[in-house]
Amino acid sequence: MSTKFQASVQHRGDMSYVKLGGVIDEDNELGDLVEKIPHGTAVIDLGEIERINSCGVRDWVNWLNKLENGGTRSVLVECSPAIVAQINLVNNFTGNGVVKSFYVPYFCPECDEEKVLLVETADMGPAPHEPPTCRCDECDLVMDFDDMPDSYFAFLSNQKKVAEPDKINGAMRELGRGSDAGGGAHKVKSRASQPHLANATGSVPSVPSLPSIQRTSTQPSAGLKPPSAANLKPQSSGALKPPSRPGLKPNGGSRPPGVLGAPIGNTSISGMGMQAPSMASSGKNNALVYVLIAILVAAIGVLAYLVLTK
Repeated sequence: MSTKFQASVQHRGDMSYVKLGGVIDEDNELGDLVEKIPHGTAVIDLGEIERINSCGVRDWVNWLNKLENGGTRSVLVECSPAIVAQINLVNNFTGNGVVKSFYVPYFCPECDEEKVLLVETADMGPAPHEPPTCRCDECDLVMDFDDMPDSYFAFLSNQKKVAEPDKINGAMRELGRGSDAGGGAHKVKSRASQPHLANATGSVPSVPSLPSIQRTSTQPSAGLKPPSAANLKPQSSGALKPPSRPGLKPNGGSRPPGVLGAPIGNTSISGMGMQAPSMASSGKNNALVYVLIAILVAAIGVLAYLVLTK
């Protein structure tokens, strides 16, 4: 059997306990388990499944269909976050089976700790579904739910009730699950400290579900300041300067360049460092034009007088 994928089957009467672990990909050996599971009820423990890819999803759905076509009823227990993500993404991932329990991921921003909490589907109640409270073992603060409630708990709206839950709980306890199986109490374990929930590098594998929304503040982070207009200067001191024009003078620095909406007399021309001519300067130019016109008219009059008196 592949070292990436582990499976074991135990029996108790007409009930089979199937424990799967590792990675479900193209190298899985689910097909070999069909003959090992007789008719009746198959309790499939998925708590130690790290991840499942597209090929694994295809083989899983086909395997579950073969079991159901052979008269086996499936009950999924302790579904890992990776399995919950696929239940929400693939419509027929659970076939005709039901989800009895699943893990809910949490994160503590103070201690940077991750944990998963085992929750019974029957305890979640009607929609809208909210994650149960989980406290950090390090600081005892309430941990943050590490996903989006609407997307993570979406599968609960289509879930059917588990038939004979007491019989299933008894079979799980008898087949080595101990007092933490089916007892109705929440079970908590660290995601980082569990070998089946960590990859070869020791980090927690990513869950192929929608990204969780982190609480963000509208205030800028400490130590980060937005750039001020006064600091927006050309990088090179040898930038080309625009040609000088009458009535235009360099910006004296009273207003940073690029600021729009000021009165005409003080408006800076963005990117040029120049100011538009003022109204007083425009009036002087007009007076000068009138004087020149008057002189020209007088000269024409003198020339006309000299021509006529000859």
